[in-house]
Parts: sequence; C-alpha cells; structure tokens
Amino acid sequence: MPRDLLATLFGRQKPIIGMAHFLAMPGTPRYDEKGGVEAIRAAILQDVVALQEGGVDGVLFCNEADTPYTTEVGAEVPATMAALIASIREQLQVPFGVDVMWDPCAALALAQATGASFVRGLFTGSYAGDVGLVAGRAGEILRYRRRIGAQGVKLFDLIPAEFAGPLDARPIELRAKTAVFLGAADAICVSGPMTGMEYADDLRRVGDLVPDTPIIANTGVTAETVRSRLAAADGAIVGTALKLEANPWNPVDVRRVKQLVEAARS
Repeated sequence: MPRDLLATLFGRQKPIIGMAHFLAMPGTPRYDEKGGVEAIRAAILQDVVALQEGGVDGVLFCNEADTPYTTEVGAEVPATMAALIASIREQLQVPFGVDVMWDPCAALALAQATGASFVRGLFTGSYAGDVGLVAGRAGEILRYRRRIGAQGVKLFDLIPAEFAGPLDARPIELRAKTAVFLGAADAICVSGPMTGMEYADDLRRVGDLVPDTPIIANTGVTAETVRSRLAAADGAIVGTALKLEANPWNPVDVRRVKQLVEAARS
C-alpha cells in the first residue's frame, strides 16, 4: 500500500485523526438507562462538532466506554452505533472511520453500512491482557470483508493491542511486516505499552521495515509530543489528550484540539 494513503484519504500529509468516543452502548455495564440512546447521540454530536472546529483531518468513532471489552459484541452495539452515525452524518465534514472493541467483523459491517473510509482494529497477532486472550483473525476478517463487499474499507491494524502483551515473541517490526504480507494492514497503528509510555523506537523500527505502509502513532500523542511522534509516523490518532482535563471520559475540549492541531502543523 503506498505510503501516501493517508494523504489520499484525509487530504493532508501527517493527518490528525480525532477520537469520537461513544458513551456506553445498550447492554454494557456503563450504559445509562435514564439518558438512553438520545444521551449518547447528544454527547457524540458535541464531540464531533468540537473536533471539527478544532481542525482535525478525520474522526474515528469507537465504543471506548464499553469496558470491559469482549471479543464479540451483540448486534445491538454496531446497530446503535450505525444509527447514531447516520443521525449526525450531515454534520460530518471530514473522512471518518470506526472501531468496535474488540470485534473487527462488527466494525467492518458498521463501516460498510455508514460509509466509513477505514476501520481500526486488531486484525493480526495474539495478546494477553486485561480482558484475557485477544487474537487477530486475519483469515476470517479478510474473507468477511470480501463477502460484504467492503474491500474499499481500509484496515488500520493495531500492533500491539493496547493494554495487552504479545504472545508472539517476534519483534514488533516483524509482526508488522507479516500483517502487511497477509494483506491485513493497509496502515499500521503503533501503540505504547500503556498511554503515556514512550515508544518512538517502535515507530521507527516498524517504519524502516515496512517503508511502503503508512505508520500511525496510536497512543500518547499530546500537544507536547505530537511533533516528535510525527517525525517517525505518517499520522496520529488522538483521544485522551483532546478531552477536558485530559480525562478519557470527558467531552472533547475544542481548545485542546486547536492547541494540538496547531502544534502538529507548526
């Protein structure tokens, strides 16, 4: 995949993709029965407006609040996410993607239904972490993408999975190279072991070994670190740093978005 894929998708070299975190979905532990789906819609619309006003180049919708995650979700999760994205579609002025934690086939179905340009997910590798064992199912995922006619939806593969350790002892750059070889990674999302932990060397090593595939800094990107992250990456996905008081459960703070975007473009 050409290294300029991100510029083609987002219309800018080194794009900033802002996270739009849904409130907890129906049926999950944090779901707010009193507020219901309308409360989720109001919150996500507010975040999308703030992200775009702040100048992001793309938006990534994710059911981040559905902790603890499962490897398969019920139909109510992508159905609710699809309905909510459709309800605010006219307000979306930038390309967008989707992520359903940790169910990549549900994410692909959601992307195909809503017109998303990409999905972020765990498509390759095996990990153990806070939610137990999590494994990418590249063969199943790629077959499902073809079956539903979603070949145009780009795959942003997570290497490594957040809050988990690899069961594969190979270095991260070799795992990334295999993901590209399998056709399961149009772009590689590189994360630190935990938010805030350094991983610049991982970004450089992955970029060196898969020079024709876009590398995305997936965690730990702030107004203070964005320039150093983009020195080794082709783009960045930003969530927590854009929230009020840098709290992942708070609404997006448009001032923090503008600060980070300005730092990235300086």
